[in-house]
Amino acid sequence: MRVLVTGATGYVGSAVVRELRVRGHEPVPFRQRLSEPFELPDVDAVIHLAAAARVRESFVDPLAYYETNVGGTLNLLKALEGQRFLLASTGTVYRPSDAPLTEESVREPTSPYAASKAAAEDLVAWAARSGQVGSTTLRLFNVAGGGDTDTTRVITRAVACAAGTVPGMEVYGDGTAVRDFVHVRDVATAFVVALEACEVGTSSVYNVGCTPASVRDVLDAVAAVTGRAVDVSWKPAVPGEVPSLRADASRLRALGWEPRSSALKEIVRDQWLASAPAPGRGPSR
Repeated sequence: MRVLVTGATGYVGSAVVRELRVRGHEPVPFRQRLSEPFELPDVDAVIHLAAAARVRESFVDPLAYYETNVGGTLNLLKALEGQRFLLASTGTVYRPSDAPLTEESVREPTSPYAASKAAAEDLVAWAARSGQVGSTTLRLFNVAGGGDTDTTRVITRAVACAAGTVPGMEVYGDGTAVRDFVHVRDVATAFVVALEACEVGTSSVYNVGCTPASVRDVLDAVAAVTGRAVDVSWKPAVPGEVPSLRADASRLRALGWEPRSSALKEIVRDQWLASAPAPGRGPSR
């Protein structure tokens, strides 16, 4: 298939483009602004990854997040008829729960970012119901590894601290908050598996997560892999902080998705090798 990819040069987008090529598809990077007039090339499918995606920033400028994440999705859908449409969403659309979250779990966004993604999900689902497109939403949990450069993310920040490229790391609370991590390569595979299963007129949702781990687990894994302790400043817990956010990805696994790189130490090791390649900074043995 010829597959248009928005956000193709980004962290996840670059991995998706590589995986599409490996699987025999032709990625078509989209380099225009979705807020400006554009014409789509002739493609069989769209993978929509371009988004504003920082939770704390979204509280400062919620309108910009809706304009980008909802408006951009709407503009794309207006240009489509008969294609497959895959949307990158987020596991933060769910109401927090101590139990693993399934695709039927209640959505209850707690940030403008998550709310904008939930609205985009609804757009593509209704477009599919009308028969205009085939829609698949992938709710990504904590994507990591593979040379991520966003040090607002916990694994990336902890590895950067060990590498000495950032001065330290603040942890709010006691470090027992659990999140679900998945390697960016496994995320890319998930998109291609879901693409190949998508059909026009249908709408599907899949969780993409693999390895639950606490912040303390991450710190321990970074120390084990790098041989360096992370300089942590412990801060009071943020009121309302979600204690656990774990994915049940059995629906995606039933399609044939098999995460191969998402063990916690493997994610950390891959991030370390990508971000600290200088002599003397290789992983401990």
